Amino acid sequence: MTDARAPSLVKSALLCRCPRCGEGRLFSGFLTPVARCEACDLDTGFVDSGDGPAVFVILVVGFVVVAAALVTEVKYSPPYWVHAVLWLPAILALSLGLLRPLKAAMIGLQFRHKAREGRLPTREPGP
Repeated sequence: MTDARAPSLVKSALLCRCPRCGEGRLFSGFLTPVARCEACDLDTGFVDSGDGPAVFVILVVGFVVVAAALVTEVKYSPPYWVHAVLWLPAILALSLGLLRPLKAAMIGLQFRHKAREGRLPTREPGP
């Protein structure tokens, strides 16, 4: 169950804001999470998005660019250099443009669902 006061996950991810308050910056660099939210003091020590955002970026950008390149090739048959001029900047722009919001979304999902490192249950010694 989500808190009624919690900011929208989509909005906070697109703006790269804190998943708890939606106000403070989530990143101190391009992809480096801040240690604490400047607005609500949320400790971001739980953050571990791993390679998840990069995988989603690869899949989405790959699908979009390959589909667009195929349509362009079938419809117009341009020389290969035109493909390089069109799709290399598109790959770069889409990849860099999607990476931060997708990482922010993964961090927001981790926060909302209280995802932590897995731990095995401890058993009490029996008789």
